[in-house]
Amino acid sequence: MKVILLQDVKNVGRKDDLVDVAEGYARNFLIPRGLAVEANPVNLKQHEQRRKRAAAKQARDEAEAREAAARLAQQTLVLKVKAGEGGRLFGSVTSSDIAEEIEKQVGLAVDRRRIELDEPLKTTGTHTVTIRLYPGVQAELKVELVDAQ
Repeated sequence: MKVILLQDVKNVGRKDDLVDVAEGYARNFLIPRGLAVEANPVNLKQHEQRRKRAAAKQARDEAEAREAAARLAQQTLVLKVKAGEGGRLFGSVTSSDIAEEIEKQVGLAVDRRRIELDEPLKTTGTHTVTIRLYPGVQAELKVELVDAQ
């Protein structure tokens, strides 16, 4: 029996998949628990419309991420920090600090967890930071740390 899954079901499939399962399994387990609906013409049409909307949203989100990546690649983020001798910072610059400065200077909201830093920045100068904006879309941002004296 063909069913459309409404939720992820272990060892069967993921949400919105059209799967073929045993009739008893569908009628006695999946459908009564609201995990699936029978794949009749009406449900198939609704399923196709949901898939088209999801694909359009995904394409729109990816296009926005590519645009944001292009904007970030053109920018050099300048942060004024307190530094001692040899350009060593008093403290460090973390992904949270970079996210705040991106919002202030570029006007783009970026989640701090999407900024990839192996370790916090602890020296003055120019550093390159990778930002994951969307699956498959990354931006390289130049961050320049200057002494605030």
